[in-house]
Amino acid sequence: MLERQLTLQNEMRERQMAMQIAWSREFLKYFGTFFGIATISLTAGAIKQKKPAFLVPIVPLSFIFTYQYDLGYGTLLQRMKSEAEDILETEKTKLELPRGLITFESLEKARRERNRFFSDK
Repeated sequence: MLERQLTLQNEMRERQMAMQIAWSREFLKYFGTFFGIATISLTAGAIKQKKPAFLVPIVPLSFIFTYQYDLGYGTLLQRMKSEAEDILETEKTKLELPRGLITFESLEKARRERNRFFSDK
């Protein structure tokens, strides 16, 4: 039973990750079109008006484009996974819960207190 639940959770996680990658690729199509048109238009405007300031918006847009490309087609997810594994191995104390792990006894105590609170009303 537990193995089936773990398999189901992993399947759901994989589907969510696939949806995130698919969303990123779809977003990249639309943003890439916008980025291309904006870059051409801003470059043409900068040349025509002789104002290089028109090129400034291209810089932040290029960061967004690069991030989305890396997420959809690059190695961003592998790098994130590697960093997460490193954190799990070397920075374990940053992952601890404030009052420690939740135990069955603490859950039961909270449930009894909640039931007592509602029954008193």
